[in-house]
Amino acid sequence: MVHFGIICPSSTGHLNTMLPLGQELQQRGHRITLFGLLDAEPKTLVAGLEFWAIGETEFPSGATAKLLAQQGQLSGLAAERYTFNLFMQLAVVMLRDAPASIQAAGVEALLVDQCLLEGGTIADFLAIPFVTICSAMLSNQESNVSHGIIKPLTDLIAQYRQEWKLPLYSHLNDAFSGLAQLSQAPPEFEFTGGQQLPQWFHFTGPYHSSSGRQPVPFPYEKLTGKPLIYASMGTVQNRLINVFQIIASACGSLDAQLVISLGGSAKPESLPELQGNPIVVEYAPQLELLEKATMMITHAGMNTTMECLKNGVPIVAIPIANDQLGVAARITWTEVGEVVPLTKLNVERLQEAIKRVLTQEVYKKNALRLQAAIERAGGVSRAVDIIEQAVSTGKPVLAQK
Repeated sequence: MVHFGIICPSSTGHLNTMLPLGQELQQRGHRITLFGLLDAEPKTLVAGLEFWAIGETEFPSGATAKLLAQQGQLSGLAAERYTFNLFMQLAVVMLRDAPASIQAAGVEALLVDQCLLEGGTIADFLAIPFVTICSAMLSNQESNVSHGIIKPLTDLIAQYRQEWKLPLYSHLNDAFSGLAQLSQAPPEFEFTGGQQLPQWFHFTGPYHSSSGRQPVPFPYEKLTGKPLIYASMGTVQNRLINVFQIIASACGSLDAQLVISLGGSAKPESLPELQGNPIVVEYAPQLELLEKATMMITHAGMNTTMECLKNGVPIVAIPIANDQLGVAARITWTEVGEVVPLTKLNVERLQEAIKRVLTQEVYKKNALRLQAAIERAGGVSRAVDIIEQAVSTGKPVLAQK
């Protein structure tokens, strides 16, 4: 048995990727502890895993939710800068406090979310193996240029590596595992082009499971049997209430039923009356609704996009910020849906995109193609096979060609 530690952001999207990996490892006899901010504790405990709080002074209970609520009102470059500042604050806390906590807990190996560039340095300092998990879009880079928005973070990591007498990174990609790197996308979703990913990079497909998520009530009795359009802008970039109004107006005259999940951005009763009388809920059981959905309107978050494709559900994407723009580009490239940029969003343009996805067979056909690719990729079981092999052998696990 190995005692695995997990370090990842405390937001829903990252936890929904990492916790199922922890559950699968636990089922195979390993011990799992997630090290993170207090707001990650409830979801971790619901998943049946151990939790160890980091940064309680800077991030008391509820702090993350408040910070994400502010982020949810932003879009574009402003949202990206805000996101980076959050990751910078988290890196300061993790580098300062996580090593002692991980060592005290007796952790023998780490699963590190790729978004936390400091995770590999923490593992190196503790001299324990680690595996990189890409919960969002993969951020491996061809160029070794670290500039602009990310430079303060890479400088901070370099400072700690110097203090801890660790070799400095010669390339940003050195921050990722040399044993195994896992993406929750299937290979067919990623256009690698000329990008040279390491031989130990694996596209395993998504890990999502309802078993570790808190049950969410939903008025299923209100579903009419008409084609179901499910709309959610996630749980972070979801405070742009006018987007929900445009979605309702675009769907109001269609022969379909719209369900809107506000993702905690507002109470349903606080919204003005929406056209078409859609079902509006604060939170929705997303995995269960996608089993019934004809199509989804989404912000193009990586988790939601993979959950759609796992169910063969085509997409209309309205990307807001961060990696959503890259995910949306892949939605267009794989022809599993349409993309409407936020800067060009209006009722007419959105309705045209929705009608195309509802009526043209190519979108459903390609969504089913990606669904089959996800099934072949192996999901959580294959991912954990790779993790176990990497940690037990201490050698890179090469991807099969």
